[in-house]
Amino acid sequence: MVIDLKSCIGCNSCVLACKAGNGTPKGIFWNKILERETGKYPTAIRQFWSMRCMQCENPACMEACPTGATYQREDGIVVIDAEKCVGCKACMLACPYDARSIWEERIPYFKEGETPYEKVVYKEHVVGVVQKCDFCSDRLDRQLEPRCVETCPTGTLIFGDLDDPMSDVSKALGHRRLAFRLHEELGTSPSIYYLGY
Repeated sequence: MVIDLKSCIGCNSCVLACKAGNGTPKGIFWNKILERETGKYPTAIRQFWSMRCMQCENPACMEACPTGATYQREDGIVVIDAEKCVGCKACMLACPYDARSIWEERIPYFKEGETPYEKVVYKEHVVGVVQKCDFCSDRLDRQLEPRCVETCPTGTLIFGDLDDPMSDVSKALGHRRLAFRLHEELGTSPSIYYLGY
């Protein structure tokens, strides 16, 4: 995935699409928008950073997992087997991107109890199991883009095969010189690239 920082307007459409589409429990976000302000008046700039699991080629989380619950699919996407996860949080501590969450208690959004929607989507989540973004692997298996990419109104999120020189992600990286990955010095080789300002 390529994330163009210059075009992100901080609308949180990607966050909401992820939250609704994956039905993540209260307080759990697989996708977040971080904000910061740089510069001084009159040239101050608000910057928005779309953050999620970096789908590392050498994931520290996978190495730290004692049960093998965290593994990589053939396409390189890092996923969690909920049946093998014991909730020890070793992967959460190992992840340098703070991209993992654990559902520790089943608390509904409203004091009146769970909504019909919550009753349906919570069947996909297990209390005491770590969870995170998986690039909507269920959608990828059906040749669809991740929800966040499909929803982004500004085209900030670009998804595709980096090994294909004709793919949108390869073209995006080829046209912009200031592309970088977060914490490259750690050797995790994130699969998410950011295009700078």
